[in-house]
Amino acid sequence: MARRLSDNQKEQLTHEFINGKNINDLVEEFRSTKLTISKYLKKNLGEKTFQSLLEKSKSSKELFTNREIKSTLENENLQNNLVSNINIANKEVANSNLIEKESDFALNDFVEVAPLNYEIDNITQKDLSSIPISDIDFPKVVFMIVDNKIELQTKLLNDYPQWQFLSKEELNRNTIEIFYDLKIAKSFCSREQKVIKVPNTDVFRIVAPLLISRGISRIVTSDKLIAL
Repeated sequence: MARRLSDNQKEQLTHEFINGKNINDLVEEFRSTKLTISKYLKKNLGEKTFQSLLEKSKSSKELFTNREIKSTLENENLQNNLVSNINIANKEVANSNLIEKESDFALNDFVEVAPLNYEIDNITQKDLSSIPISDIDFPKVVFMIVDNKIELQTKLLNDYPQWQFLSKEELNRNTIEIFYDLKIAKSFCSREQKVIKVPNTDVFRIVAPLLISRGISRIVTSDKLIAL
């Protein structure tokens, strides 16, 4: 029999699913069945929103896995290139030795192989996950969560599960979050907070310098990380 979820658990379940946690992890965490959790999320978020978030959760997991695979392949390619160069050098030495007569070759003769001039780029790769705000086409209307004094609610990028693959330096950045869907925004809103409507999204480009001066350098959406 499926375990019955409390109201607090349902609220936490919805929050974690919206933030990128997949269904299988939720099943294990809340000790319930996949069917029970899926039915609740569909009922609470709506079929369309549920399916959209489900696909994004899968895409985020695949993105993280693909990054691991890419890193492994790059290391393997580096090793293969190094081995290939050594093999080529050894073949050249072997071919050169075949020209000499066997009788003239002394066992105590050695052939010196010049060191391979193989440079490895150790420069930290530039983070390509964030998109400059100048390249973003915002929708006409978005929503934000503020406290009762209309103060922005900031969070560290480290608080978002879907961005955990970034470097520690990136994860320590302060962010603000915007929502494209009012219902989803309300699901994250506590009693001490409220949701406000932003009818002109050009305001984010206008106030970008002000946000940066307050230590806020990223805007988080459901599917993008925007650099100010």
